[in-house]
Amino acid sequence: MRFAGVGLVMLAAICWGISGGIAGLLMNKGWDPIVISFYRGAIGFICFFAWFLFRFRQNWISSTRLYIWSLLAGVGIAGNFTFYFLSIQASSIAVAATLMYTAPVFVLLISFILRIERSTWFKWACISGVLMGIILLTGAYSPDSISVSVLGAAAGLASGLSYALFIFGFKNASSIGKSQTTPIAFFSFCLILFLFTDMDEAASVVMSSDIGWFLLIGVVGAGISFILYLIGIRWTAPTTASMVAMVEPVTASLFGVLLFGDHLNTIQLLGMVLILVTITVLSVNSPTEKVDVSKKIGARVTKRRRRLQ
Repeated sequence: MRFAGVGLVMLAAICWGISGGIAGLLMNKGWDPIVISFYRGAIGFICFFAWFLFRFRQNWISSTRLYIWSLLAGVGIAGNFTFYFLSIQASSIAVAATLMYTAPVFVLLISFILRIERSTWFKWACISGVLMGIILLTGAYSPDSISVSVLGAAAGLASGLSYALFIFGFKNASSIGKSQTTPIAFFSFCLILFLFTDMDEAASVVMSSDIGWFLLIGVVGAGISFILYLIGIRWTAPTTASMVAMVEPVTASLFGVLLFGDHLNTIQLLGMVLILVTITVLSVNSPTEKVDVSKKIGARVTKRRRRLQ
């Protein structure tokens, strides 16, 4: 079962990498990244809702905390998809995919702020390593000959921050109601992007010759991939899953090279490797247990009140 889990997580990561390539193809045809994100999430929601009805036959849990954390997860997915595609548009698939994988660093920084994890020299060394990799990858070390636009780098980092928000929201929502967390998160994703999507352009997708690509990016990039990942993660240790998921930026980079002729210079490749290796080391040395942030914060507040009394 362990090897089956690793295989499913790897397939999910490959699907995510391919979805970045499909998004690049659609953007080259003039489609708005937000419209692409909306279709990816909306089709993903349909897949997850159908999977939920087929797979789970348990009562619906009604909890305010579940809805709040699922909503935050949905905001994270919306931001991750949209900023990822914007970064691809402004830079390249390889740069966007690699910057998105800075998410564990954002999780670590948020954990420091909320005092969920202790600050150590090792963790700060990992953060420094990722920052150095970002500088090398984007060319920020030489402002006169910067290789990645500010918008591309900012959008890539924003996709990583959004991914971190999704991780926090999803973990805490799953601790309350595993079966309904993802459908709620993707439903909130659809509501959020609906407010920012050009509905005229979105409606024109249905009658366009590119409808097949939109269906493919939704099914492969959100529906099947997330289902494969959620099944695979049950049989795989979190550290193993995080390492296997690194297949995504590699797949995305190869897709960009083969389809669009993207290329990275030696320094950018060094930065990419530095980011991926540092994130892998950080994931391997991180605690594997799930953390319910809301419970920890609540316990800390209660403890302070008792001290005051």
